[in-house]
Amino acid sequence: MLRTALLVIACLLVISLSANSLAEQWPGKKSDWHGYERFDFSIDDRPAYVVVPQQAAAGNPWVWRARFPGFHAEADLLLLKRGFHVAYINTDNMFGSERAMKHWDKFYDALTEKGLSRKVALEGVSRGGLFVYGWASRHPERVACIYADTPVCDIKSWPKGAGAGVGSQGSWDVLLKEYGLNNEEALKYDRNPIDILAPIAEAKIPVLHIVSLNDQVVPPQENTFILAERYRKLGGEIEIMEVQEGTEKSQGHHFTHPNPQKVADFIEQYTANKSSTEK
Repeated sequence: MLRTALLVIACLLVISLSANSLAEQWPGKKSDWHGYERFDFSIDDRPAYVVVPQQAAAGNPWVWRARFPGFHAEADLLLLKRGFHVAYINTDNMFGSERAMKHWDKFYDALTEKGLSRKVALEGVSRGGLFVYGWASRHPERVACIYADTPVCDIKSWPKGAGAGVGSQGSWDVLLKEYGLNNEEALKYDRNPIDILAPIAEAKIPVLHIVSLNDQVVPPQENTFILAERYRKLGGEIEIMEVQEGTEKSQGHHFTHPNPQKVADFIEQYTANKSSTEK
């Protein structure tokens, strides 16, 4: 009995020392982020940051935000309180392109080398869906779960606006240049999130989306609902939270988040307590 108690104490001490040493090794400029320490630095010549919990949870779990990292951050704050790190690398206006994915690979390598879990929770807001699904399809073994907020799942829907959505010609032009495609080639593009689900489903990665039913920017009927149907046919599990109406100003695309705790619980369920050395 005494030996068991001593072993438990020793393990807790190792975890505590590991968490403390991890918090002390982040480079860059330190600032305050909602009461937590944020460290800004550069990875692969891109601005990046990590927000550090007061006490890291076992296994050093983390959330990786793709685009608009401050939007609907309520769940991130709950996760920080539970011992998660929150991380972000600025690959804005790359639309999940091959160039963006190379930066993401370098960012992942850098953060896992510093001790964060090799299984990460991905969060993608709006066009951030292009990033999280693109990276998850390439590295499903590195992803614990996916949470997406009104995500773009097909570039024909947004930014092209080829369906019911309003589209964005300026963003479409930037995307064409970033992808190295002309208009006709982009309309035949087959590496959208809705097209690359097989490796994600095979890895049994759980998925949670939240959508606005009156979203005119990223209509769920052209994005999340198509992705969900295909993902389920592949054997994947996905849950969809539905908000009846987004704001008029945002054309239905933005709304007050109805249940950030559900998001935090979902991420914690599939991410926390995974070993930082798990492959």
